[in-house]
Amino acid sequence: MAARLTLPARLRLRRKSDFDAAYARGWRMGNGFFAVTATHNDTGAARLGLAVALRAAGNAVMRNRLRRLIRESFRLHQAEIPCVDLVVSARASARGATPAELRASLDELWKRVSERCAASQRS
Repeated sequence: MAARLTLPARLRLRRKSDFDAAYARGWRMGNGFFAVTATHNDTGAARLGLAVALRAAGNAVMRNRLRRLIRESFRLHQAEIPCVDLVVSARASARGATPAELRASLDELWKRVSERCAASQRS
């Protein structure tokens, strides 16, 4: 039986100290629509934090739509992502992108995070 792909509170970054630690110790990568800051954690699972700014995404409807899309993509790929804390920020170009483009962009970022973690494990 496949594991349930849910997104409980323990898989989300919620405290300012968690965000600050990710920004201070993490590595950054991005593409046209999103920027990701990632740092290793000891929780045994990947955790997600969102930083979708008004300037990047626009009004509340657009910001919340982007947040839902990011959470859904993370939820579906969480089994493939190693134990890292991820802070995902939207870039201004995400405002005009289609949902399919945004999903493809996030898929690429999850893959790059996994590859980066695998490379750092080997060295």
